[in-house]
Amino acid sequence: MLSYLAVTLPDNTPAPARLLALQCALRVDDTLHVRLPRGLLRSLRLDAPKLWQDLEQAHWLHTSPTSTRSEIIAELFDPGLLGQAPARPDRRRAADWALRAGRPTKAGRAGELQQLACVYLAAHTDTCSRGLAEPDRMARACGLQPEELRFLLDQLTATGVLRSWHRCPYTEDLHWTF
Repeated sequence: MLSYLAVTLPDNTPAPARLLALQCALRVDDTLHVRLPRGLLRSLRLDAPKLWQDLEQAHWLHTSPTSTRSEIIAELFDPGLLGQAPARPDRRRAADWALRAGRPTKAGRAGELQQLACVYLAAHTDTCSRGLAEPDRMARACGLQPEELRFLLDQLTATGVLRSWHRCPYTEDLHWTF
């Protein structure tokens, strides 16, 4: 889903809006509607109206006037989401997994960009806690320019989320260890 969103969202979509889009995409029902509890959004620090406006301006969703104080209801405009594997029950489990993956205990109060990067890294990490990815794909999924990626990975290493990372001199791929 991260790869799908990297392609469908505009390049200038900020990391917090990308995290919100990820939760929406993973929790959408078969009529392209999503209901997100405001408590969940507050816990993720994704309850800012600006994030919803960013996704509306990208013509990716529309918030419903029937939203309440306890939940936000939105309609997504991308029918391609329904064709993305896995099926809805598995996507809901993936949404919960993304919540945990985006908040590793060592990250503390990480910002939204670090949270999004943690989800991306966790999704591309094997069972031995080692990962591999193309830097341009990771940068695109996180809404970064490729040259900004080094700083982000250094931050994650400094906070202890990553044990180490390096760029392969032959393939240019990123390698990391959680």
